[in-house]
Amino acid sequence: MRTLRNATLALLLAGAALGAGAQVPDHGHGYNAAHATEHYDARYSHNRTYPVHGAYVSTLPHAPLVITRPGASYYYSGGVWYRPYGPHYVVVPAPIGVYVPVLPAYYTTVWVGGLPYYYANDTYYSWNPAQNGYQVVDPPAAQASASTQPPPSDDLYIYPQNGQSDAQQANDKYDCHRWAADQSGFDPTQSGGGVAPDQSDAGRDNYQRALRACLEGRGYSVR
Repeated sequence: MRTLRNATLALLLAGAALGAGAQVPDHGHGYNAAHATEHYDARYSHNRTYPVHGAYVSTLPHAPLVITRPGASYYYSGGVWYRPYGPHYVVVPAPIGVYVPVLPAYYTTVWVGGLPYYYANDTYYSWNPAQNGYQVVDPPAAQASASTQPPPSDDLYIYPQNGQSDAQQANDKYDCHRWAADQSGFDPTQSGGGVAPDQSDAGRDNYQRALRACLEGRGYSVR
């Protein structure tokens, strides 16, 4: 009987050792093997791989951005968001409403209703000039109409003269579009420009003049 008990105990210890060993190895930044799955984000042809929500790491990437909210701290790096989890850090969804000074190194510009969003890892960012930062926002309501191609600009050809980056160009175009629409009362992203049919031609001309003036003032050549 004692021999049987000893054999049973040995089997239990061996099983426990195997189970523990299956969760010990670390990968990359210390991903726990039980949660080391990743997902491939192909939306909008983004085509990047990220750790899944719920995966946890023993160490963070180098120099992450730290964002503190009431009752919670977040760490942001490369489009991935982390929160403390005991001695580790768990991968979590991006907190809606927070601002970051820079976009992920790899992002996809998505146009919805004539407005640009910046997409990475199931997260949408929108430029907020008042905060001088990019805000994490809810997915736009009209996702079915989303496109990675910018809306037509009424045959205006815009060239950066001061080496503006793609992100800066998108921000400037959006800001100038909003300003021109406010000044002219004509918004080309709305049906008929949002004006009466007999005001469409004049409204479009006023919009284009305002848009041109704004872009030229920001260092672009407009043809």
